[in-house]
Amino acid sequence: MSTSTRVFVARLAGLTVFDPNGDQVGRVRDVVVTLRIGKDAPRVLGLLVEIQARRRIFVPMGRVTTIEADAVFLSTGTVSLRRFDKRAGETLVLTELLDRRVTLPDGGPEVTVVDVGMELNRAEWFLTKVAVRQGRGRRRAEIQQVAWSEVTGFSLPEGEQGAANLLAVFEKLRPADLAGVMHDLSDKRRGEIAAALDDERLADVLEEMPEDEQVQLMAGLEDERAADVLEAMAPDDAADLLGEMQPADAARLLDLMEPDEAEPVRQLLRYSDDTAGGLMTSEPVILGPGTTVAEALARIRHPDLHPSLAAQVYVVRPPYETPTGRFLGTAHFQRLLREPPSTLISAVIETDIDPLAPDMTLADVTRHLASYNLVAVPVVDSDNRLLGAVTVDDVLDHVLPEDWREGRARRQPDRQG
Repeated sequence: MSTSTRVFVARLAGLTVFDPNGDQVGRVRDVVVTLRIGKDAPRVLGLLVEIQARRRIFVPMGRVTTIEADAVFLSTGTVSLRRFDKRAGETLVLTELLDRRVTLPDGGPEVTVVDVGMELNRAEWFLTKVAVRQGRGRRRAEIQQVAWSEVTGFSLPEGEQGAANLLAVFEKLRPADLAGVMHDLSDKRRGEIAAALDDERLADVLEEMPEDEQVQLMAGLEDERAADVLEAMAPDDAADLLGEMQPADAARLLDLMEPDEAEPVRQLLRYSDDTAGGLMTSEPVILGPGTTVAEALARIRHPDLHPSLAAQVYVVRPPYETPTGRFLGTAHFQRLLREPPSTLISAVIETDIDPLAPDMTLADVTRHLASYNLVAVPVVDSDNRLLGAVTVDDVLDHVLPEDWREGRARRQPDRQG
C-alpha cells in the first residue's frame, strides 16, 4: 500500500475506514484540527468517522497508518465508540472552513476557500495548503493553491460564509447523513447550509433532524421560504414540525401554504400525535378497484416512494383523495408480483386484517403491527373512509427515545493516538 503524505481534505470525505483486519469501521465525514496563534499551521487532531446508526466518533490521527485514493487504514481496530463532541478550540475543516472568505497577502484580493490540504511532517499532520477561488460562484475563476501562512482571515468572525463548496463535497450524502453532519455545527453554520439547499433537499434533511433543530432552522427562514419547505415535506412530517412550533407561528405558515398542500396537514393536526391519526401519513398509494396489477406495480416503482409505503396499495371507492370513498382492502406488492399484469386489483385485495381507527393509541398501534407482522396498516373513520396509513417507521419515531437521532453516548476524553 502507498501512503499519501499530502492530502486535500475534501478528497477524504466519504472514504471507507478499515481496521488492520480489513473490517469496515465507518466512513470519513470530516477532519478535526486545532487552529494556532499567528500563521502557524494548524495541527490535525484526528478524523470524524461515521459508524453504524449515524454515530460520529473521533479517531486520532495517530491511529491512521495509510491514506489511499479510496480508503483509510488504521493501526488498530480498537477505537472509542463514544459519540463525538467538538471541544472548545477545535475546528471541523469541511463544515467550518470551506466557503470561508479569506485574504491573500500583500493586499491581495478576498477569495473563497474551496479546499484545504494537510501534510505529514515528523509523524504529525498539519494543514499546510489552502485551495481558493476568487468570487463566490464555483466556476467564476480558476482555483489556486497557496500556503496556509499566506492567508489571513481564518481567525476572524465570518459574516456570510455560504455553503456551495461544502455542499459540493457532501452532495451524494443521504438526507439522514447530511442531517448528522449539520448536528455538530453552530446555529449560524446550520442556517447557512439551509439557505444553500433547495426546498426539496432541505425538506428531506429536516425530516431526519431532531425536532428542536427543525424548529430552530425553520425560525431562521423567511416565512415564504418556510412555507415552501413545508409543502415539500410529507404531510405527516410537516404536521409534526408545525405541532412543535408556537401556535401563532404554525397558523401563519399554514396560511402561506397552497390550500391543497395545507389541507392534509390541517387534517393531521386535528389528531393527538400519540394516536393512529397523529402517526399516519395521508398520502399512501390509493387506487380504484378497476386498476390493473400492471398499473399498481408502476405506482409503487416510483423512486420517491418510501419502502414502507410501497409495500402495499390501498383500494377504495372514489373519491381517491383522503378522506376517500369506502375503503375496500389492501393489496400487498408480493401478491401483485404473482398475478398476471392485466388482472384487476379488485380480484386480489385482502380484507382479513382490520384497519385502525384514528383514535387508537400508540401502544395499540404498535401491538397491531407486531401481531400481524405488518410494515403498514390503513386508518379509516367511522364511515369506513380511508384517512391514511401508519407505517412502521412512523411508530419507531415515537417509541424510540426523543434523542435517538443524536445518540446518548459521549466520547472519552482521550485525544492522544
